[in-house]
Amino acid sequence: MTDSHLTHTSNFLIRHASLRQIQIFESVARNLSFTRAAEELHLTQPTVSSQVKSLVEAVDMPLYEQIGRQVHLTEVGEQVACACRDVINELSNLESMLDDFRGMKRGRLRISVISTAKYFAPLVLGEFCKTYPKIELGLKITNRENVFKRIEQNMDDLYILGHIAPEELSLNTLAFAPNPLVVIAPKNHPLVGQKVSLKRLAKEPFLMREKGSGIRLTVEKAFEDKGLKVNERLTLDSNEAVKQCVVAELGVACVSKHALQLHSYDGPVAILDVEGFPIEKQWNIVYPKNKHLSVIAAEFLKFLMEKGNDYISLEKH
Repeated sequence: MTDSHLTHTSNFLIRHASLRQIQIFESVARNLSFTRAAEELHLTQPTVSSQVKSLVEAVDMPLYEQIGRQVHLTEVGEQVACACRDVINELSNLESMLDDFRGMKRGRLRISVISTAKYFAPLVLGEFCKTYPKIELGLKITNRENVFKRIEQNMDDLYILGHIAPEELSLNTLAFAPNPLVVIAPKNHPLVGQKVSLKRLAKEPFLMREKGSGIRLTVEKAFEDKGLKVNERLTLDSNEAVKQCVVAELGVACVSKHALQLHSYDGPVAILDVEGFPIEKQWNIVYPKNKHLSVIAAEFLKFLMEKGNDYISLEKH
């Protein structure tokens, strides 16, 4: 193979794929929808479809399958989407650096957080945006399993998690604030105000988070360490659902104390004094070890490490 042929092959995408196509396909891949991508980019749907079609032709392999209105990325499409995000992130970082030279503070910041972090993440971001009001902000609140999927697909700049990251993922993990886990019960529960052993708690119907949840893993380990088993009554996929079911006297539950910070002292739930609780966990901000943080993401990371704890209320209940 000649050098000229190698040059022709390696430069093919540079000559045939535009930055606009990269931006549009990244949006389609992230939203899994041509319609939502068009809305996000303020384009018509035919324009989005045409630009993605041109990129598919340039790559010369299928990037997605469409069944009805649902878009499913192929394996190649997943890889192309990740590469598109890398290109966009690098350009965003360059733009931020250029703005820095001009004395401006702009850029794009995308954060994903687990659902419990929704009680403080918007406040922290709001404070950060007072200093950097011109940034383009994205906040995704989802469960732990989906956060790890987003990490694998390089969909965001930074991620906030409670449970320690899986060993198979190569991540920078920085603890920035306490995240104590407590057991709650209805205010009129007979165990309120008592010292409760874990053996006694094991007799109570327990409301558990879904499989893969950091809180679920922690509770299961706490019981297993004592040779006990959780008396699971219901599996729920959100803190709000857990709290509502506790109020309805369907059982007791373990939640992050942050999930209670908006409740008044005389509210419908109470924290039980349980052996081994609260379990002291930490909020962690994580990102892949090989990820080059943008200027604005690095600024947010610094802000969170220095001041994040100031905006997290853990008043006594």
